[in-house]
Amino acid sequence: MSRPFDPTLYLVTDTALCAPRSVPEVVAAAVAGGVTAVQVRDKTASRRELLALTRAVQAVLAATPSVRLIVNDAVDVALLTGADGVHVGQDDLPAPEVRDLLGPNALIGVSVGSAAELDDVLALPAGTVDLVGLSPVWSTPTKPDTGAALGLEGTRALAARARAGGLTSVAIGGIHADTAAAVAATGVDGICVVSDVCAAADPAAAARTLRAALAGERVPA
Repeated sequence: MSRPFDPTLYLVTDTALCAPRSVPEVVAAAVAGGVTAVQVRDKTASRRELLALTRAVQAVLAATPSVRLIVNDAVDVALLTGADGVHVGQDDLPAPEVRDLLGPNALIGVSVGSAAELDDVLALPAGTVDLVGLSPVWSTPTKPDTGAALGLEGTRALAARARAGGLTSVAIGGIHADTAAAVAATGVDGICVVSDVCAAADPAAAARTLRAALAGERVPA
């Protein structure tokens, strides 16, 4: 990674949940509220649409270069936009090939839902993967195709092994403001949210609430 990466509050976008607002509008508000990293994800978009969406989000993030931009799955879109990296799932392109395509400075994330999947990541040469997304902590309607829920203890076990292996970890799946602190306490480096920000009436306020929860402060009513 060429620049520092802060995964404390990692937003994964959902175009449908953001509507009727645009994704860039929601991202701008969320970053103002404390989001530290953004992953552009839209499983229904064409590659052309995803390219345009990623560029629009990039434009919003230009004023906050510390907020890294990751593209979900689409290595070609990441290459064309010069995004900071790509996050791939277990059925997407293999991480070593993604690393070869994007080079040594890209941020490469991989979804991990079990000890066996983490074993596979840890067996790769050092520097192949930077980040593992531990998923799902709890089942979530925004990603119904994930495996069995890890729960807090499962997340804790995987986070410890990831850290020991030199990897950054984030947790995703069913995390909300009232559970954010408990998830953070498992030892992950950050939490990922989708609906809590994308579907919020006030994404900036939602992000501030999540940051307050992560800091151990009282969550506003």
